[in-house]
Amino acid sequence: MASRLPPLNALRAFEASARQLSFTKAAEELFVTQAAISHQIKSLEEHLGLKLFMRKNRALLLTEEGQSYYLDIKDIFTALHEATEKLLARGAKGAITVSMQPSFAIQWLVPRLNAFNQLHPEIDVRIKAVDQPDNSLTEDVDIAIYYGRGRWPDVHAEKLHTEYLVPVCSPMLLQGKKPLKTIEDLAKHTLLHDTSRRDWKRWFKEVGVKGTNVNHGAIFSHSSMVLQAAIYGQGVALVNSVLAKPDIDAGRLVCPFEHVLISKSSFYIVCRPHQIELGKIASFRRWVLDTVSAEEELSIDMNA
Repeated sequence: MASRLPPLNALRAFEASARQLSFTKAAEELFVTQAAISHQIKSLEEHLGLKLFMRKNRALLLTEEGQSYYLDIKDIFTALHEATEKLLARGAKGAITVSMQPSFAIQWLVPRLNAFNQLHPEIDVRIKAVDQPDNSLTEDVDIAIYYGRGRWPDVHAEKLHTEYLVPVCSPMLLQGKKPLKTIEDLAKHTLLHDTSRRDWKRWFKEVGVKGTNVNHGAIFSHSSMVLQAAIYGQGVALVNSVLAKPDIDAGRLVCPFEHVLISKSSFYIVCRPHQIELGKIASFRRWVLDTVSAEEELSIDMNA
């Protein structure tokens, strides 16, 4: 029966220590403590029944057996490294499937996607605009944008924006038959709801205004629909500021009141934990995070 191979972590510790002839440098390279390296080396020596290192005048040296073993395995680690780099290079090209809610795809990703295409022409982005699944990523999806509080099983999640909910409406409502000038005037207008009526209830509670019937008005399952209803003058909506920004900048929507809600939920970019740095997934993830960061810095500068 063949002998059981030593643990890979012990072999990695040995290869790094033998190459650098230093437990300290090996620990720095592998992002562990020197004590951890020493423990792995001791474990490997016990497994093999051989002494691999010796100390002489405070210098770390390989024994004859250790030198022979290092020469035999170093090419194996080099081959593993080259195979990994080759795989990552392959993973940096081709198609990537990105899943997200339709509203985020329409209002945020699509207007910015050309910037990613110019930066990474070797990657074809396939957008899967669907309602968010209840569990982890499906097999046909590489990376996704989720909406919630960042607690999902089996995925690595990074927050994109702090969500601010802002009241928006068509400019025509400001000067119509029932001009919208004060918060009290909202009682004369239809309230449009994104998913539920909870947000408008919170908003009125925070501004301290009573007498408006929040329990009326259409409820939409997607933010893009409630935004379209507001653009066509069907009422006043309380929506995500990031998703509403293109229509506000274009003048199709205005913010009649300054008070905003800070939502407990936000958008997150999620992927499988073991694929955080994998080729095309890493490229798309970094681009999204960098784009969000740059836009937030620009917004702060403009408001300063």
